[in-house]
Amino acid sequence: MQTRTLGQSGLTVSAMGFGCMGLNFAYGPGLGKPEAIGLLREAFEAGVSFFDTAEAYGPFTNEELVGEALAPIRDQVVIATKFGFENGNAQAGLDSRPERIRAVAEASLKRLRTDRIDLFYQHRVDPKVPMEDVAGTVKELIAEGKVKHFGLSEAGAQSIRRAHAVQPVAALQSEYSLWWREPEQEVLPTCEALGIGFVPFSPLGKGFLTGTIDVNTAFAKDDFRNVVPRFSPEARQANQVLVDLLGEIAAGKQATQAQIALAWLLAQKPWIVPIPGTTKRHRLQENIAAAEVELHKDELRQIDDALAQIQVQGDRYPPHLAARVGK
Repeated sequence: MQTRTLGQSGLTVSAMGFGCMGLNFAYGPGLGKPEAIGLLREAFEAGVSFFDTAEAYGPFTNEELVGEALAPIRDQVVIATKFGFENGNAQAGLDSRPERIRAVAEASLKRLRTDRIDLFYQHRVDPKVPMEDVAGTVKELIAEGKVKHFGLSEAGAQSIRRAHAVQPVAALQSEYSLWWREPEQEVLPTCEALGIGFVPFSPLGKGFLTGTIDVNTAFAKDDFRNVVPRFSPEARQANQVLVDLLGEIAAGKQATQAQIALAWLLAQKPWIVPIPGTTKRHRLQENIAAAEVELHKDELRQIDDALAQIQVQGDRYPPHLAARVGK
């Protein structure tokens, strides 16, 4: 697989990463440990070198899974994890106090079975803690060799600039896809100006852009999408027009809808690295193959023109979660 460098950080990763959250968290029943470890190692064998996890996924169990899976190949991969929630629980509120950041780093190192965290993200901006204190704490961890690079997730332009002034930000991770293009307004231009890489999570619209979800799809009771307004039956029905458009383009390229959605992201900037996740081997191979799908300028223009005629329905988060992003 081709590689990409995240901005000016010097951090080089596979052009397609792997978002590990869904292996055992947030999207209903996950995989058993042997199956999940096998899938992660298969991703590596297929060329993926960039794996994304967080203490909050589980909490804690996702990091343990990733650590066990990647331990034999640790020096050949880049592992990203995150801090920022009280006691590692995303439901408990935000906590990016310096002492908490340090505690998370130590615990994550043990769970990940490693001596350094390649990319350490603040999971969400904590309004109670000055960004300078957050960046300064990670800067100290970098000086100590426990962390290699600093990242932010779902941060707004002002927070990005404040953090970057203290400790260079290697990457910003935020939702970005054909059905959520808000980062194009301020965040992507800020990243470009400062030389920061961009890592889109949910690059397939939490599965919707694959074409496998329709108005009749029923999610497991513990699936996060049950509370997402964009996945209400009415929104799914209205948004089907976007999936149909992807299907038309994919047919002409002998590709799948998911591959077109991922190829579109790769075509936006050379420092963008999507991290699709999956629990299925055939989806893993499909996602990886998207890195070989090239969309030409006229095809990209066709997609943009068509998208301009489509109004995606439904908020991407319920209000209590929407309040945590873009700070």
